Amino acid sequence: QVQLVESGGGLVQPGTSPRLSCGISGRPLSNSAVALGWFRQAPGKEREFVAAIRVNGGSTHYHDSVKGRFTISRDGAKNTVHLQMNNLKPEDSAIYYCARGSGVILSSIRSTSAYHYWGQGTQVTVSS
Repeated sequence: QVQLVESGGGLVQPGTSPRLSCGISGRPLSNSAVALGWFRQAPGKEREFVAAIRVNGGSTHYHDSVKGRFTISRDGAKNTVHLQMNNLKPEDSAIYYCARGSGVILSSIRSTSAYHYWGQGTQVTVSS
């Protein structure tokens, strides 16, 4: 069984740069097209893709709304994935979830259905 636990959320001011982390435990990661992703869900909205990184090769992918502001990275030794968020805006407020999927093809890396394991989420509220 794989478990994911997010941390680093909270109430932050616009323009700040917090970092979210996700610790992954359980079945070791293989290189079988594994992808680690961050998604977010605001009240009344569907869960949306934010960023993803492929374990094999390290390619990264971003939603247009966060490209240039957010950076996803992975610490393989610690089985952790991070989301560095810069210049936060009120519209970035949401519950942020990390996720892990195996056998993820490139065309589906932005889809929630490609990910099999999810964390419980961490709230990020951007407000002055």
